Amino acid sequence: MPNETLTITDNRTGKTYTLPIEKNAIRAIDLRQIKTGPEDFGLLSYDPAFLNTASCQSAVTYLDGERGILRYRGYPIEQLAEKCSFLEVAYLLLNGELPGPDELDAWITDVTRHTMIHENLKKFMEGFHYDAHPMGMLMSTVAALSTFYPEAHSIHDAAVRKLQITRLIGKMPTLTAYAYRHSLGLPYVYPDNDLGYTKNFMNMLWRRTEPKFSANPVLARALEVLFILHADHEQNCSTSTMRAVGSSFADPYATTAAAIAALSGPLHGGANEEVLRMLDEIGSKDRVPAYIEQIKAGHGKLMGFGHRVYKNYDPRARIIKQVAEEVFEVTGRNPKLDIALELERIALEDEFFIKRKLYPNVDFYSGIIYQAMGFTPDVFTVLFAIPRTVGWLAQWQEMLQDSEQKIARPRQLYTGQPARHVARIEERLAPAVALAAVAR
Repeated sequence: MPNETLTITDNRTGKTYTLPIEKNAIRAIDLRQIKTGPEDFGLLSYDPAFLNTASCQSAVTYLDGERGILRYRGYPIEQLAEKCSFLEVAYLLLNGELPGPDELDAWITDVTRHTMIHENLKKFMEGFHYDAHPMGMLMSTVAALSTFYPEAHSIHDAAVRKLQITRLIGKMPTLTAYAYRHSLGLPYVYPDNDLGYTKNFMNMLWRRTEPKFSANPVLARALEVLFILHADHEQNCSTSTMRAVGSSFADPYATTAAAIAALSGPLHGGANEEVLRMLDEIGSKDRVPAYIEQIKAGHGKLMGFGHRVYKNYDPRARIIKQVAEEVFEVTGRNPKLDIALELERIALEDEFFIKRKLYPNVDFYSGIIYQAMGFTPDVFTVLFAIPRTVGWLAQWQEMLQDSEQKIARPRQLYTGQPARHVARIEERLAPAVALAAVAR
């Protein structure tokens, strides 16, 4: 379109600039030409926390927070959760298309071949203190994989890159299960490659003395759906970290460990645990109205509601709500679900929350499901990391193949001291004396 431009008048100089608009964005570097004089560096855009800055172009995930839409490679998340396995979705995110039957069989075989971990890595994990947090263990062991596969540094070799991606996807459930069992003081269980991806994971988590572990199919499918829903979510904190660290051409194990570190923060990966704490604090369904009024009065937060991007009902939350009902038919109904349902019902009818566009997000129900399945809260974020590894790797691979991407290096607005001279040590006054001298 001929009018896809933005005209800016700099009132400091009276000069006018015309900037091209592409994909509903202007390039920040185009602002550099706006100067007050030859010595001026040029105009910068200031955007703390990247609230309105696109750092990349991506074809992996489409997210429309205003309308509550999430798609992987163009496919609605609702259809993928209903019709696909997690490894089908993983293949889609990495390759751009859903696999055919032969492609899926080959992909499952490749991933399954890499579920075992080196015995020395197992010894490395045994060195952690008995109460080490599973997330810290996972972060460390993923980084340690870099030393086991030095060829991973050849990130521009497509075949090498594909091998490391397959290794990581295959090994993440094993590392997670080992970290979990370590925290419980239980011996590690080797992968059983006769089982599917999620059932094998459950085998490594919960097998005791039985010769063959048999996972409940409802719980296995629930875990599969949760993995699909968490596989990618556009340029969130951990994905942006994956891209930033990967832009230095660090190997995929180091970059994934960095992404795990970002995910470990309570504002990112630990929100579902906060929801459980809130439900425990409420205690019973009849106390929900009073708690709602407390929140409206400015005391506390409604955990699991609202999202940086979604200003509508998180589509993942709708799916998880249904999954929760299916899980509780097997495990027995958790009283927390009734509290959550009542909390959601009242909040969605209350003008206070409607005006603020506070709708349930994916964390609102996921913690309840994980707890019902037998997981302790300290492992919730680790469960998040398994499927999100696929999204991280898809984004990392895309970043490496994008000719416009360079090493991440944001600018800053300097707010420190102007240029000054260093005095000799004997000429310097103590801070308190210097302040007194200035006051006089």
